[in-house]
Amino acid sequence: MTVNNAMVETARLQTKVRTAGNPADPVLVLIHGNVSSGVFFEQLMEELADDYFLVAPDLRGYGGSERKVIDATRGMKDFSDDLAALIEAMELHTPLDLFGWSAGGGVAMQYVIDHPENVRGLILESGMSPYGFGGTKGVEGERIWDDSAGSGGGTANPDFVRLLSEGDRGADNPVSPLNTMRAFYFAPGLELAPEIEESYLQGMLDTKVGDDVYPGDMVPSDNWPGVAPGTTGMNNAISPKYLDLSPFGEVSPSPAVLWIRGEVDQIVSDTSFFDFGYLGQLGFVPGWPGEETYPVQPMVSQLRGVLDRAGNYREVVFDDCGHSPHIEAPERFREELQAFLD
Repeated sequence: MTVNNAMVETARLQTKVRTAGNPADPVLVLIHGNVSSGVFFEQLMEELADDYFLVAPDLRGYGGSERKVIDATRGMKDFSDDLAALIEAMELHTPLDLFGWSAGGGVAMQYVIDHPENVRGLILESGMSPYGFGGTKGVEGERIWDDSAGSGGGTANPDFVRLLSEGDRGADNPVSPLNTMRAFYFAPGLELAPEIEESYLQGMLDTKVGDDVYPGDMVPSDNWPGVAPGTTGMNNAISPKYLDLSPFGEVSPSPAVLWIRGEVDQIVSDTSFFDFGYLGQLGFVPGWPGEETYPVQPMVSQLRGVLDRAGNYREVVFDDCGHSPHIEAPERFREELQAFLD
């Protein structure tokens, strides 16, 4: 079934939305992650469209949606409010089911916290830690530094940001968008059809680059590794300085949760290659103050701890899968998803 594309004007912004299926069927809203867009869901949407009405918006500043400043001091609340405005504008029937991939899982969890009565079920794919990305320790997400140094806009690789802003499509630079996708979005060795890979790369390159969207601004810090979060942009919005999704553990009514993750995910992991604690331990970032001061962030364990408090969840781990099980193991993923939704 064809995936349709449209611009939807909401009370908050012009939103690019992909849809598939019959609006009279049960609604499943799919929320993408950082440096991506709804294009990463198109194949999954085609396969599910006989049974569900699929809605995949691009977040503000991503894909084809309007460029608007992300107020990082609100954590995921800008995105949650955008989603609420979209659901109202499209007159989607609630309660509905929500699907959040990576940072999109943080958006989905925030929406559940804000509107628990509107969500029947929640699918978290490679869901981010509820305590943000970087700068925390322990299962309960204790902040390492008061200023959350080691998280935020200053942690993005500057060469990757530059190449992203230039629209680089090549593979000559090891941190180019294409090489980053191949190395980290999927488990090594995944071969995609050239036209599919090209569409995903375009979804990355459609990210608006700057202090307002990605990666966000930064401030210097006296604490290792020397950078702390600013106040705007995605990487600051997912900093523990502003983000705390732990109230999800006490939400009532609590939706059923299906949590699917890849065993070899290198982005959201208890040994993430995007966590300065782990990079410091490996010697890639000089001056690491040691395990006692700045340990590796246990991202997976932190999410599990909050879900344990919420109850009514199932964790499914796909062997030999990385950050994108819905792309890497589509048949099994679809089976798990449909069994949960049914």
